[in-house]
Amino acid sequence: MIERKEIQDIVEDYRPRLFKRFRRTKFSIAIFGSHSALELGMAAKAHKIRTVLIAQKGRDKVYKRNKHLYDKIITLNNFKNILEPRIQKKLRKKRCILVPNRSFSVYVEYKGIENDFRVPIYGNRYLLRAEDRKDEKGQYHILEKSGVRIPKKFEKPEDIDRLSIVKVQQYGNEQERAFFFAKDYKDYKKEAGGRLKKKIITEEDLKNARIEEVVLGARFNANFHFYGLKDVFGDFDFMGTSDREQVNLQGFLNLPAKDQLKITDVPILNEEIGHKGKTVRESKQPFFYDAAEKLYYSEILKKEYPPGHIGPIGIQGAIRYNPEKLAENKKELEFVVFDLSLRIPGDPSMGPTSPEMRNLSLKYGRKIEDPLDLVVMELEYAAKNNRLAEIVT
Repeated sequence: MIERKEIQDIVEDYRPRLFKRFRRTKFSIAIFGSHSALELGMAAKAHKIRTVLIAQKGRDKVYKRNKHLYDKIITLNNFKNILEPRIQKKLRKKRCILVPNRSFSVYVEYKGIENDFRVPIYGNRYLLRAEDRKDEKGQYHILEKSGVRIPKKFEKPEDIDRLSIVKVQQYGNEQERAFFFAKDYKDYKKEAGGRLKKKIITEEDLKNARIEEVVLGARFNANFHFYGLKDVFGDFDFMGTSDREQVNLQGFLNLPAKDQLKITDVPILNEEIGHKGKTVRESKQPFFYDAAEKLYYSEILKKEYPPGHIGPIGIQGAIRYNPEKLAENKKELEFVVFDLSLRIPGDPSMGPTSPEMRNLSLKYGRKIEDPLDLVVMELEYAAKNNRLAEIVT
């Protein structure tokens, strides 16, 4: 595993040699050509930061049509070629700091990122793998140990006693899962059997699936930015809320219930295709802040993934009535979290739809139009004050 000190030394070398101690570091933001590359390019260029895009041949059309966002485009035959020493040397020569997105960790893979990628990464490269739900120290472990409310988990399908969701890996698609719902074990066998027959899932992935109660409530992605330079910016900022649009689930939901029941030969799949902006009442925002505080100050994060989380984080869950209190004829709302995104959100709806952007513009006295403006702000401040080593791994 690459030691953090090695990466910090590389950042130190980004400073000009002459009077190194007193001269500002010039740097470029390296952008992985998928999932948020446009938003990050816009954020960087709005603040006159140099950018380098790493694209894959055949997946670069949209970026070539937006060349004004990138000072240089490096096109690779395969994303994984970014690990080649000559490509890394190019990135270091351009004084790049890579801002990771989900596609980076999926296509390059955790081992390559942790052991072979000797280019500074904004935030915590070692924490990227925690988003993997199969990792024993992954996001479920973090949520539980941090004291964040999560859905009730069923250890085996025979235990299902209420409407539950089975989160199983989709066959042939590493980024997506083939969710299905079951109200009891009999229902589980029927739903799982149909998907196995159509080769949507495999027996092995079904064994490793997570089964948890369905949270009946209003869904929100609560988006925050956790700062590494706490003495300058404080602990974190709330960036607003959104929700996901998924194929082909969204198509089913757009039909009346009577027509949904007519579709028996098309499986429901969950591939993220877009986002929609949402707002939440001010009186309910403390639910999100409470979860963020538990995660930000979590000793688990700092102990198992030092130096903890730096940068954007998405906390996905739902606000519902606590079912135990409802059984007592009492109404008590709670925020139940079922997913963490430990990197930039990849949500272009956030900037235009979130009132928090205006709030943050007033707070920092600079134009904040998108969550990624906060990434650029922290990097820019760190570079000007020779503190980049504190926020990279």
